[in-house]
Amino acid sequence: MNKKIYTKQLKLLILFVLIFLFGCSQELHKNQTLTLTDTIPFKLSTYNNIVVEAVLNTTDTVNLMFHTAANSASVIKSSSARLNSIKWNKETSESSAWGGKGTSRYSQANTLKVGTMVFDSLSIWENEKSGPGTDGKFGINFFDDYIVEINFDESLIKLYHTLPNTDGYIKMYLDNKDGLLFIAGTSYIDSSEYDNLFLIHSGYSGALLFDDKFSNQTQIGQHIEITSEEELKDSFGNILKTKKGILPKFSLGEMQFYDVPVGFFEGTIGRQQMSVMGGGFIKQFNLIFDKNRGEIYLKLR
Repeated sequence: MNKKIYTKQLKLLILFVLIFLFGCSQELHKNQTLTLTDTIPFKLSTYNNIVVEAVLNTTDTVNLMFHTAANSASVIKSSSARLNSIKWNKETSESSAWGGKGTSRYSQANTLKVGTMVFDSLSIWENEKSGPGTDGKFGINFFDDYIVEINFDESLIKLYHTLPNTDGYIKMYLDNKDGLLFIAGTSYIDSSEYDNLFLIHSGYSGALLFDDKFSNQTQIGQHIEITSEEELKDSFGNILKTKKGILPKFSLGEMQFYDVPVGFFEGTIGRQQMSVMGGGFIKQFNLIFDKNRGEIYLKLR
């Protein structure tokens, strides 16, 4: 075959392949764009909280903490005084938080606009505490009909009807207990390995917080470096004393992490009943929660 003809045919073949690949890429992008229903900007606070601007009753602009372990909307007392659009019921209702139970006011028949989505006929609770610099919080249950992506690289919460591209992500299973989402992790203490479930809790600013049963069975306080002791307050103002330390090694699926900051309680058996994976750890990933909240996709940033 004539060398010039062969070279020309080769160039045409390469051009055809490039056009084909570009077309596939465009079609994939088009399909992902069609399934993307909303993008909600957020700011990651210095306390590792995901902060979203929302509008209450078309009147009051509020900064709410997006809370992966909450199933309601709430505002804090110090903010509720300035909100003109919310009307509180006289009745109070008993609710639970980390440190115990408390009573709070609630308001019925509100609207809340988050991104382009408007939620109506909404009950809102009044709490004592939320993430620093926020007026309250709302839960991941607001997006029950959607696949939810938390993209820390782009500072966006993305909502989809179908699963987006998960290349480079690691899939793990979630233990969904009435809307509370737990993921399995392994802690390495001295020469022993301990498997445990961790509540994915974007409202907690730290990395990992161990439940009382785990802390006492492992005697973790005697086997890791302790860096500090402090007090925490839950949303009703109950005081909890915690110790902080450094866990030498932790694994999540096939991913390994070293020198992980952890917290735990001592002498409070039964109060902290579940281990927690907080914002200080979650922010290392971009995350995608499937629609049924039975699977999560994680990609290290």
